[in-house]
Amino acid sequence: MIYKSKEGDLDLDKITRLYPAVVVEMQGEMAEMSLEWMDMNAEAQNSGKVNIVHYVLVFDFTPLNEDVKDRTTLVFKTKDELVSEMQVVGSLFDA
Repeated sequence: MIYKSKEGDLDLDKITRLYPAVVVEMQGEMAEMSLEWMDMNAEAQNSGKVNIVHYVLVFDFTPLNEDVKDRTTLVFKTKDELVSEMQVVGSLFDA
């Protein structure tokens, strides 16, 4: 099944992993963290120690045990936008 994203057509049948994440900045370093990590560390965000840069939905097509990464990442300004797009992608799996 094909998902028409803003980055082009993605063949969902070839996905090995699909996951949401938040990209954060902390002490000048950027890192991709799970949404669960961000929820559990809301205090760090509220104190300004961790700044949210943006949210991402990662479509990983990398075959198991391969070193070369084959990923497409969609970027969102808000968590609500990310969740909305996750629902769209999820509905394709339900069809």
